[in-house]
Parts: sequence; structure tokens; C-alpha cells
Amino acid sequence: MEIRSYADYLRSLDDAALIALFESRSDLTSPVPSDIASLAVRAASIPSLVRAVDSLNRWQLQVLEAAAVLPEPFTEKELLQHTDKSAKFALAALVNRGLIYLAHDGYRLPSNLREILGNEIAGLGTAAPKKLKLKDLENAPTASKKVLDAMVWGPPRGAVADVKKPNPGLKWLLDEGFVSPVNQQTVVLHREVALHLRGNKVHRELLMQQPELTGRKVENKSLQLAAISNVTTFLRWTEEVLNFWGQTTPVALKAGGLGIRDLRELTQHLGVESACASFIAEVAYISGLVTIDPDDRILPTHQFDIWLSLPASAKWENLTSAWLITSRLSGLDATPMGPELDRSIAAIVRRKVLSLLESAESIAPTAESLLAALQWNIPYRRTGGVPAEYVQWISREAEWLGITAQGALSPYGLALLNGDDLSMVDQDLPKNVDHILIQGDNTAIAPGPLEHEVAQELDLIADIESRGAATVFRFSEQSLRRGLDHGRTGEEILAFLKKSSKTPVPQPLEYLIGDISKKHGKLRVGNASSFIRCEDTALITQIIKDKKVEALGLRRIAPEVMICSHDAIDAMNILRSAGYLPAGEDSQGLLLSGPRVQRAQTKARPPRILGEFEQPTVELLEIAVRTIRTGEKSSAKQSTLRDISQEALGSLPRTTANETLELLTKHLRENPSKSLSIGYADNNGLVSHRIIDPLQISAGSLMARDHATGEVLTFRIPRITGVAAL
Repeated sequence: MEIRSYADYLRSLDDAALIALFESRSDLTSPVPSDIASLAVRAASIPSLVRAVDSLNRWQLQVLEAAAVLPEPFTEKELLQHTDKSAKFALAALVNRGLIYLAHDGYRLPSNLREILGNEIAGLGTAAPKKLKLKDLENAPTASKKVLDAMVWGPPRGAVADVKKPNPGLKWLLDEGFVSPVNQQTVVLHREVALHLRGNKVHRELLMQQPELTGRKVENKSLQLAAISNVTTFLRWTEEVLNFWGQTTPVALKAGGLGIRDLRELTQHLGVESACASFIAEVAYISGLVTIDPDDRILPTHQFDIWLSLPASAKWENLTSAWLITSRLSGLDATPMGPELDRSIAAIVRRKVLSLLESAESIAPTAESLLAALQWNIPYRRTGGVPAEYVQWISREAEWLGITAQGALSPYGLALLNGDDLSMVDQDLPKNVDHILIQGDNTAIAPGPLEHEVAQELDLIADIESRGAATVFRFSEQSLRRGLDHGRTGEEILAFLKKSSKTPVPQPLEYLIGDISKKHGKLRVGNASSFIRCEDTALITQIIKDKKVEALGLRRIAPEVMICSHDAIDAMNILRSAGYLPAGEDSQGLLLSGPRVQRAQTKARPPRILGEFEQPTVELLEIAVRTIRTGEKSSAKQSTLRDISQEALGSLPRTTANETLELLTKHLRENPSKSLSIGYADNNGLVSHRIIDPLQISAGSLMARDHATGEVLTFRIPRITGVAAL
């Protein structure tokens, strides 16, 4: 067939070529087009072409730009003359993507492609309105040559004081037509002139090869140990964050996300930098382990409880898989878990960075060489390349997760990218320990990752002071009070420490636990709006006179009872900040000191993913091709029927309603299985062609199956202008 359009070119492709096109441009099958014409419209649309151009590497983009500046149609030989012999391989890749197609008279580009590449492609100006004598450039005056040298490699526009009063060098160029005025202060160098002066090359430097990754060699053993340490640490961070939020629930900002004060508290609790705390919160959020409920509270979900019961490899895969596909960048200067972190290119850049690290083979590339290689693979012409900050953030986050270690891709990261079994994570993790070592300064050392039950109990009664291969916990009045508030008694805390510690519990720590447990609950707070009750009247008197609790507006209503306008939770917080040790009490006088771990009652709502189309499988692509082929056959049949209808309408006699009724009745009686072509007038009097299969006549109307829609429709006989048999 003769190829005169982009749609004709797509019709000429076989199934294998269509599948190759869909593999490189997955947006073309989402959803599957109805026929080739619809596919051509979508493939030549600006959004689809933008995605396709952004997927090119630097060399492919240079070849495409060279093709875009050539007059259509052009040959492969002409393209190679303006680039390099190796451009024929890039040309094949561009043809596979549908960015260049072979018509009956040579190569052409889809109509909207030049609009995407811009008006001054590769620093070249507009084409000259008439044929130029380029040989005259050899005899150009010296002043004119200086002007040409300044504009030849772009930008092609130059500023002048007044184009009507040019200097001698510019005047000669204007007179010869090599330069044309754009406005009173701007001139442009024509494309043919620049190409001639460039030696018929579109680009000054041909970037045919990816810049080499350079860096230091990393030993496999050292890499593996560092990576498993990062994996262990990140899993512990995630668990600590969600346990912390299960006890002290932050409230999201009105605009969404975690507030600065809550982020600061989280940073202090974990003992990490703010950027790391933000990232941990983000990963938990996109993994569905934490959500923002309808009351704007940030709470762990029930999915977190399921996650806790999984093996370490499944926990890590859950977190890293969500990070790989998300369109959010936590390094941006925006609120963690907020709505402003989405970037459509995030997942693409993330995958490409890890792919480059995979190709480096145990080399930790320098930041400069990694950025150069990335910008060659993803030039992103419209935005001037991938920002260096993106590479920095992605590298840092991959290190925190354990996908990389010491700047190189870890064996666990490689298995994750290839979809391999991650059981090696469970095998390489250090064995959990079930004991601690309590020291004389009210600290305890965990010589390794603790068993879950021991870690949970220790988190209630101690604060983490330092992390590393061994974790240091500190017991304080505040941490012990937290354990008592969660329902532990002094005896239970002491029994746990004696059972878990390989060293004796120091006597000062025993005294501290005993002293705190005696004071705890001596002062009780409950909801009235609230009341404060204490059997020690001296303590009641002391609180009434204490200026630190004036905000409560206390009123003594009995020797042992006070009331205030604050609710019980606020009253307890103010009393604790003033140095008192109150405990909650219900209306029956029972002590309310039990677990206060909270969970969201709604399902997790992880943020949506922007800018990504899933890569379809070969089976789905084959189904898409069959669907398009079937639709194409149907479209061709409808086109044939329209042609028949057009011919028939030309011979349709104008008939009255009575004559039409007589003809239709005769047709139904004698040839009920044959189709008819009719003219039918709408409400505005416009006549359209219809091909129908008459079924029956009833109450002045014809019921018939319309070939265009396949539906049974009712046609009013007075509106039928003519009838003809097909």
C-alpha cells in the first residue's frame, strides 16, 4: 500500500512491529484504541509525543533533532551526512517508537513533533524564504564574519540597536539575505547559513556514548555487611516511628501532612536528622502502614500490626517496593506526608539511578559521574536535565533503605530490582537477642537486635540514647512513668528487668522504680469537666498555691477534691509539666493506667502515583493488537457501507409520506432480509444517510436496525425523505 499519512504507516506495520511500538510507548495501550485511526491520533498527540521524546537518551535526541531540521521527506543518507554513520542505529530506535516513519517518498515526522522540540532546534533559526548563495559566505567582510561566528552555534537570534541602522557587517548579511530582521531590535540567522558554517553538522559535539561511571571499588564483604546494617536500622526506625505515633498521636495540618513541631519531636525521638525522619514517615505513609484519618489524626493502620508479624525480608520488600514506584520525593522542601511532594519523573529517575549503579559492578560512582550518566540517559530537554538534587536525594534514600551501601548497589538491592527471592535478608540479618546488660548509670545495652516482645516492653520504660551495632537505653523518671501509665506496676517492671538483664539490676535503679511507683496514682484526674482527687490534703494545698498550674483554674470543693475547666487529658499534661505524677481515674474511682496504643479505624489511603504507566506484559500487548485489528476491520466495513449509502442517496427519489409507507410495506412483504438506504431528516431539517434493516411498521413509524450503531431505532415515516434498496 502507498503510505501517504502517519495512519497509513501504522496500518502497514505487522503485529511484531506494533508490539515493539507499544513496549516502548506503554501509554498507547491505556486504554486500547478502537482502531488504527484512533491509534494514529493518540500516537501523534502532544502528551504522548512528549513522553516518547523524554524517554530518549542524549544521542537519540540529537538524531531526532537532526531529522527535525531537515526538509521533509528526507533520506537516511541525508540524515547520516548531518550526524554520523552510527546514527542509523538510533534511526531504527526512533522508527520503532513511531517518532520517525517511512512514507512512500522518504522519512517523515509526526505533525506535532517539531512543536515539542521547539522553534529553534539545536540552536538553528528559521529557514530562508528564498534560495541563498552560500558560496558568497567565503567572501564575507571581516565584520560580517564576526557576527556569523557569534550566532552560528546558537542562539540564532541577535540583538541590535536599530535594524534600520545596522553596522557595516550586519548590513552586508541583511542585504545578502543570510540574516533577516525579526523586529526593530532583533535579527535571526537562517538555518541554511548556520548548517553550512557548521560543516553540515547539526550539533557541535555528538554525544554517542554514555559518560563512564568512575569511583572507588567496594569489597563485596564490606558492601554486604554495610547493607544488612542499613536494612536492620531502617526496619527498626519504621517500627519505632509507628509505635511512637500509636502512643502520642500527631494531628495533620489543615493543608495535609506532618507539622514542623511533630516532625521535630519525631526527629528527637529517633535521634536522626530531620530529612531522615521525614523520609521514614513518607515510606510508612506510601506503604499503607500509617494514614491520616477523617479526624486528621496521623495513626498507624491495622496493616502495621500485620507487618510486624512478617519476616524481615517481607517487611523490607513492602517498604522498598512502595518507594520504587512512588512519584513522591521526600527531599523536596515541603511538608512530609503532604500533597506537594509529587513529581511525575520521580519513579523514572529512581529506576534509572539504580540501573546505572547495577551496571557499575561493585563500584561506588562519584556524584558527578553518576549525574552525567543519568543526564545522558534522561536528557529531559524541556527542563534542562534532571536536577542534581534529585540524584543526591535518591542516592541518600537508597542508602538508608539498604538498597545501596557505601555508594554501591547492594546484593539485596540487586535481588529487589530483578524480582528475585529476598530470603537472603532473613539469612544475613544478625540473630535477635533476648537479653540486655544494665549498667550502674541507669542505662542498659542491647548487644544486638532485640526480640520483638523484649523491644516492645523496653520501649515503654526506657528511652533510646544511642543506636548502632549495640543500642543504649536510658531509664529516667519520665520513661518509667510512661510504663506505669501503660498499666505496668513497679513490681512488674522490676521483674522484667531482672528476667531480661544478664547483669544485676543496680540498687539505685530499684530505688528509682520503687519511688516512682509509690508516687504514681497518688494524684488522680478524671472527667467531670474534670476533677482532681488526692488523699494527701497537704499535696492538694501545695497544688492550689503552685503558680505553674494557674492555667487550670483550680477550685477546691472538698478537702481531697478539686475541679477545673480543662478536660482530664489536658489537666494531666499540665500537672506533669509542673512536676507532679497524676494518673487517670474513671467515674467509679478505678485507676485508668493501661495500654493506650491507638490504630486508625479507616483503611489506609496511600497517596496516588503520578506520571507512570505500567509496562504491559506480552500477552496483554498481543490482546491489544488483536483488538485494534478487529476494530480496523469493523471501521473498514462501516466506511464501505457509508460509500454505498452515499451512492444510494444520490439516486434516492423524493417521496411523500404515503409513498414512503407504501414502499416500506412492499419491501417488508417481498424482501424482508435486504437492507435499505434511506434519507432521514432531523429536527433541524438536515438530511443524513442511514443504512437500515427494516423490522416492522407501527403507528406511523418504522422500527429498524441501524447499521451505524447496531441498535434497533424508531424512524418516523414523515421524516423519511427517500428510500432505495441496496
